[in-house]
Amino acid sequence: MDHVISGVAKFQRDVFPKNKEVFQKLATSQNPEVLFITCSDSRIDPNMVTQTGPGDLFICRNAGNVVPPHSNQTGGMTASIEFAVAALGVEHIVICGHTDCGAMKGALAPEALDELPHVKEWLGHCRGATEVVKHKHGSVGSEHLDEVTKENVLLQIQHLKTHPSVAGRLACKEVQIHGWVYSIETGEVLCYDNKSESFKPMEECYASETAFKSAIGL
Repeated sequence: MDHVISGVAKFQRDVFPKNKEVFQKLATSQNPEVLFITCSDSRIDPNMVTQTGPGDLFICRNAGNVVPPHSNQTGGMTASIEFAVAALGVEHIVICGHTDCGAMKGALAPEALDELPHVKEWLGHCRGATEVVKHKHGSVGSEHLDEVTKENVLLQIQHLKTHPSVAGRLACKEVQIHGWVYSIETGEVLCYDNKSESFKPMEECYASETAFKSAIGL
């Protein structure tokens, strides 16, 4: 904990003064372009991976980057998605899974979660992903972790589309949904390509994007 406390002191002493104008602008409002939904895993830093700063991403995190299907029962994710889309007007939604995901390991072996009943119930939202992989291979196990991780991102995108605020804006082409998987070991980000119905390296999926070309020096 000491390094966390000293980190705050360093932020106040060295970082905040250099960015004072940015924080003054953000002090009374926010206007993020992206709703970024990812896992709670401590190894994932959305702002580091995307090289963004305060005010750029509206971030929602939970075990397994889960988006429960819309229902009349209000939950934290449901309310946050509605606020980001309907009130803040984000134009992009990213659902980002990652390698070596503990939640996906749990989804693959729910019988091991009997002493974590809330975790077990939560990961029921990922069951469709494990069933897809099981149907493809006849069985599913730890060797399918990466495949389940990708299928889970696609499943949560399906769930996301059931939320009224998202459905309405999708119909009017006012929001875009992106499915990503981040590799902790290599830093690579795979993105789901709707045309090929497969995950591809980011440089292939976003080759036509001006910002991406600029970032890689094209």
